[in-house]
Amino acid sequence: MSALTRDEAHTRAGILEVERYAVDLDVTFGAEVFGSATSVRFRVKEGRGGADSFAEVRPEELLRAELDGVPLEVAEAFEDGRLWLRGLAEGVHELRVEARMRYSRVGEGMHRFTDPADGRVYLYSQCFLDDAPLVFACFDQPDLKAVFEVSVTAPDEWTVLGNGIARKVAEGRWECAPTPPLSTYLVAVVAGPYHSVRTEHAGLPFGLHVRRSLGEFLDADAEELLDVTRRCFDRYHELFEEPYPFDSYDQAFVPEFNAGAMENPGLVTLRDEYVFRSAVTELERRTRGVTVAHEMAHMWFGDLVTLRWWDDIWLNESFAEYAGYQTLGEATRFSGTWTDFAVARKGWGYDADQRPSTHPVAPEPGSVTDTASALLNFDGISYAKGASALRQLVAWLGEKDFLAGVNRHLSRHRFGNATLADFIDALAGVSDRDVHGWAERWLRTTGVDRLSPRVDEGSGQWSVALRHEGGRPHRLGLGLYDVAPADPARLVLRERLEREVAADEAESVVVAEGPRPDLLLVNDGDLTYAKVRLDEVSWRTVRGALSGLPGELPRAMVWGAARDMVRDGELPPEEFLGAVRDHAAAESEPAVLESVLAFAHGTVADRFVPAERRGAALELLAGVCREVLWGPGGEDAGLRLTAVRRLVDCAPDAGELYGWWEAGSVPGGPVLDAELRWRLLLRLSVLGAVGAAEIDAELAADPSAKGREGAARCRAALPEASAKAAAWEAMFGSDALSNYLLRATAQGFWQPEQRGLLAEGGYAERYFEDAVPVAARRGAAVASILGRVAFPRTAVEERVLRRGSECLERGDVTPTLRRELTDALDDLGRALRVRTGAGGV
Repeated sequence: MSALTRDEAHTRAGILEVERYAVDLDVTFGAEVFGSATSVRFRVKEGRGGADSFAEVRPEELLRAELDGVPLEVAEAFEDGRLWLRGLAEGVHELRVEARMRYSRVGEGMHRFTDPADGRVYLYSQCFLDDAPLVFACFDQPDLKAVFEVSVTAPDEWTVLGNGIARKVAEGRWECAPTPPLSTYLVAVVAGPYHSVRTEHAGLPFGLHVRRSLGEFLDADAEELLDVTRRCFDRYHELFEEPYPFDSYDQAFVPEFNAGAMENPGLVTLRDEYVFRSAVTELERRTRGVTVAHEMAHMWFGDLVTLRWWDDIWLNESFAEYAGYQTLGEATRFSGTWTDFAVARKGWGYDADQRPSTHPVAPEPGSVTDTASALLNFDGISYAKGASALRQLVAWLGEKDFLAGVNRHLSRHRFGNATLADFIDALAGVSDRDVHGWAERWLRTTGVDRLSPRVDEGSGQWSVALRHEGGRPHRLGLGLYDVAPADPARLVLRERLEREVAADEAESVVVAEGPRPDLLLVNDGDLTYAKVRLDEVSWRTVRGALSGLPGELPRAMVWGAARDMVRDGELPPEEFLGAVRDHAAAESEPAVLESVLAFAHGTVADRFVPAERRGAALELLAGVCREVLWGPGGEDAGLRLTAVRRLVDCAPDAGELYGWWEAGSVPGGPVLDAELRWRLLLRLSVLGAVGAAEIDAELAADPSAKGREGAARCRAALPEASAKAAAWEAMFGSDALSNYLLRATAQGFWQPEQRGLLAEGGYAERYFEDAVPVAARRGAAVASILGRVAFPRTAVEERVLRRGSECLERGDVTPTLRRELTDALDDLGRALRVRTGAGGV
């Protein structure tokens, strides 16, 4: 199907107003297709009579189409997913389309999943971004909102959910209440024998839904999920003057979901990994809570008020990202959300912003030319950088004025569409500050500003010259910390200064009385978005006392600065590992420990350290994990679980792990639940300590969907030529794997321990030839998995960089795969430069 261009959307919006859809789906036709009948009432605007336009539909079989009761010649009117409507007269029209649509196995359109645990079938729609025509015929662009009436024919024992309350009106027949005006990409249907937990809050029905085989786990977590949902709902009603705009609030945890969640009005769909079937840390519960809060924020920002075109996705995602972290921390027991953001999520934005594929948070109008290019902008910039920009805006503008502007924006555009200019105008209308100028500096530019301190000490006073590289204004904190007199391993906060750095201020000077601080922490509090550096004295201080720095967020900030310094080639990887050895085991916050260990393992040990020194790096990390497990702080369940997982992943030999496997637990706990057993079996597979028989036995004991993924991952990880060949054929020679099984196979395939075996098979070279046609054939979701997960990231070699660069010169690389390859190759080039000491920038 041709991608819809911005110009085409603009032209169509100038011709048409869409009033109402009646969508009738029949999911009783079997395992391959479903029925879709659509009636859409639309109006041709005054003065636009005689114009041509089109609707989109991507069927397996187009059965019939008629306009105002007159059949259309499908052979002439339908081409490349577009149903052309010629010479439209001014006034009201009705288009009717009947089709057979194909079920998806990759999470796009109407996804169909058979649960291997019990054979039950589950369906859910994913209409984002331009996939609504895989479900029903429509005018598929965000600024042609309309009322939707959806009805579904399904097996009588199933549950059916929609954007409006679904009522069973006859045997096997459901009708959903008419919605307020919605964009097509937000229409949702969930159907199947779902297990449900229902309640009411604020006069509205609330529901949680998951497949039957996970029902007991949803029941165990239902009160926590509902408590978070209710508290966030109430908090948003304190913040927003517009009331919740829909008739119910359901959250469906669905299988094989590509994203974390999707903000369908009244029916949020979330990946069902959020229904925990194994032990998890408080961090994972907090992360799930952020997702719940994020998607609920979309009910206002994205659903009530929707972007006009895809160049303004930040209006949806940046706001929801900011609101999710802020609101969960304000309204629930889950404190520390901004620490999570600083130590993990924000790095996603920093990394994306330093690659060739970077783009402004809010791209210039006209730069997002079509829906294919729009999809590429759902990344760390639109989420993490955009949320950071909003957090800085709140600090710069003040929360009161910020919320006043937000409410002005929501009330002006309720049930309509809006642009960046609309949002900034609303903010400017409540403040004397130059919001338009701020937006140009922050939202229309690319790259990461850098703030580097130079501290000078004089007689009775000291000064810091803060070097500013970049063009954005910053409101930030300067944390002054001293080594505790009685304990050199502990730091104490002397003072936290507030400072504004002007956009054009290359060097900002602060003068203070007394001795210089032992640690000067720039951006203490993490209110702005910029890479910060530690001066030489500050780095020496934290090398000796990082674990004694008070507060989780300051520690996260220091670790983040060290991470950036390693990536930029300014701090040797071994020096970073030394800091991990000396301080990580004493870390009390699981979010910080997990992030530090993940970077030290997955990036430093696996990519930045030369192959011959990787074993020593793994030994160091394993030692840190053992110290967490059996050291003074080993009683914390979350820290223990974090350490066990990482120890399993980086254990250099199989002996200790095999003992755990046979015992069914780690000495002192935890027991090996389903998640840990598959994780342990994966590592044993990588090390060649188990084979196909053990994998088959474990799958027999855990025949769930997660069990199938675990088995696929383990089989691909076996250090055998036949196992690698079979995994490669499954990924690139066949289209049988679902999106999740493809991802699991790719995760297992590339292992640093198996570089020789993989080189013998020539897989790094074959990847660039084989990935291109599969991405073109199977679509954007698969292309993203191929480019992100199946890329040969363990082959940190110049030849791979050269071969990848040659691949990008081909004309048949799809936009999604091209974007993923561009990013992966840039990361590879950075790793090569860090390895050789040439600098990572």
